[in-house]
Amino acid sequence: MSIYKNIIQNKKNHVKSLAILLDPDKVDLKNIKFVAKNIKQQNADYVLVGGSLLSKNITQKLIKKLKKQLDIPVILFPGNPQQITNKADGILFLSLISGRNPEYLIENQVIAAPLLAQTDLEIISTAYMLIEGGQVSSTEYITNTNPIPRKKTDIALATALAGEMLGLKMIYLEAGSGAKKPVPLKMIKAISEKLQIPIIVGGGIKNRKQMLKAFNAGADIVVVGTAFENNQWK
Repeated sequence: MSIYKNIIQNKKNHVKSLAILLDPDKVDLKNIKFVAKNIKQQNADYVLVGGSLLSKNITQKLIKKLKKQLDIPVILFPGNPQQITNKADGILFLSLISGRNPEYLIENQVIAAPLLAQTDLEIISTAYMLIEGGQVSSTEYITNTNPIPRKKTDIALATALAGEMLGLKMIYLEAGSGAKKPVPLKMIKAISEKLQIPIIVGGGIKNRKQMLKAFNAGADIVVVGTAFENNQWK
């Protein structure tokens, strides 16, 4: 079964999923067995690999090592086309629909498309939405786009609806790596009640209590990155 079909099936069956996000810049390949062991202990369903700015060119090596240790899908979460590798199982083909920078709406996608066409990666078109998380995120700075304000649930809902109507397969609500505040539960709930496609929520989720609240608000997949990296996930 494809990754996306599995996500859809889980949504229909009200099964929630955890994804661990690994930034190659913050992973030591020498410790990959330890990292994989921790991922297994968290009962994660997916591993996302990628970052806003990669200074170490180890994405392909990292994914190859992860796949030797894990039996769950490893999915690319690329900040730019240079992060694409055919060693993963799939890729979130992101369009930053909350911003107005054409480079991240369509330009990078045009550059990436010919590369992706030569791989066997499962391509999952995903509407990426930055939500204010209490501080300027790396993604916000790199993409030169403004996040949707936390209290503007109506704008977030309209943006998510547009993503679904454009045919994108998932909505990713992102407060940013290491965000002080996660995506507001009110916003998750409003979007989940109106959309049919799966909703991913990430950024600022520091513990299982916050994860469960996001699930209860309507998130289908919760992504944990910084808390996992810092061994603070409980």
